[in-house]
Amino acid sequence: MAHYFESLVEQKIREALERGEFDKLPGSGKPLPGYGGEYDEDWYVKELVDREKLAGAILPATLILRKDLEDLPETLARARTEPEVRRIVAELNERIADNHRGLLPGPPTLIKRLDVETIVHEWSRR
Repeated sequence: MAHYFESLVEQKIREALERGEFDKLPGSGKPLPGYGGEYDEDWYVKELVDREKLAGAILPATLILRKDLEDLPETLARARTEPEVRRIVAELNERIADNHRGLLPGPPTLIKRLDVETIVHEWSRR
């Protein structure tokens, strides 16, 4: 008859289980995120970038500019005043001008300057 030796760690885990300390933990009974999908060796990095909102620290400035232009409708939807809309568009136009002058690092992008008056008019209609 073999005797089982319970280590201190195993003992602490068993006692915590008996007290119910592992019951109703967040995520209990739910599948692990990404389980069952295709394996991505960069999963941790991508999750970290999303969780910590690090895209601005990793993406080149020209790609961030393109992303900000893509997100412009949502950004303007949160704007409360016309001066705020004008400021947002002016800042984007300044970055677009920097891009035209070749001052932004990253792959080249062809982006036209934004028409402030048209954007303000569209924003005010909403």
